[in-house]
Amino acid sequence: MSEYAELRAADAYCRILTRKHYENFLIVSGLRQGRVRRDLMRIYAYCRTTDDYGDESGGAALERLSSWRSQVDALFDGGAPVHPVLVALRDTVQQHALPRKPFDDLIDANVRDQSTARYETWESLREYCTYSAVPVGRMVLGVFGIENAQTQALSDDVCIGLQLANFAQDVTWDTAKGRSYLVEREVRESGMVGAVRAHCERARVLLASGCELERIAPAALRRQLALYRRGGLAIVRAVERAGYRSDTVRPRVSMLEKAALLLSVTLSASDKARDRRAAPDV
Repeated sequence: MSEYAELRAADAYCRILTRKHYENFLIVSGLRQGRVRRDLMRIYAYCRTTDDYGDESGGAALERLSSWRSQVDALFDGGAPVHPVLVALRDTVQQHALPRKPFDDLIDANVRDQSTARYETWESLREYCTYSAVPVGRMVLGVFGIENAQTQALSDDVCIGLQLANFAQDVTWDTAKGRSYLVEREVRESGMVGAVRAHCERARVLLASGCELERIAPAALRRQLALYRRGGLAIVRAVERAGYRSDTVRPRVSMLEKAALLLSVTLSASDKARDRRAAPDV
């Protein structure tokens, strides 16, 4: 198989993986550019594969994560990857000179999941999020070439806010895996409802940083960021509608809500572009 054919097959695998999972709806829905869309699908496929090794491997998780880390190390050291996700990802890493650390951090988060199932304080959970959520935003900033102290801080907030929204939504799923990503101290002091509500409140505050990030991001990224932020807020609203009882039922954002969200962001972007074109030169 030629290198070009191998890359096409690897991208097809990433595309199937992205479409397969329920979280993917807002991952690349806001992008029209083929190259950027492809890069983000590759990054999503990497994140999904890493999480699956950690979440779906049972007692073999540490062994599989160790093997995965070795393959990722080989990619960054100039080796020829075999796994289709890494075959595709190598092109993105090389094109954008992406650093190794975010990819390593995500593996570290999944390794930690194998031994740490509870977080006593918000500070300890937030520190975990810097490994499990923050790397994704750093990868995206790298693709768009806008990494600096300001954009990283704003992106970190948004990524942690999104993860907290998902933690608040996924209490039943996490419980089935023997884990909890609520703050244990808050569960004891305020009950399950209070702990879930606290996550929703934190998520709202952190996701608000996305407004500033959208203002300074390039046009190609702005709509995608709006989808991330508004998608997180949609999850928070779903949890709120369920009375914060995500320990008994998993709140969901309906496909109709997702479609409306995509439409509203698209129309908003079109209106802003029209306003810029109509603005008089000064």
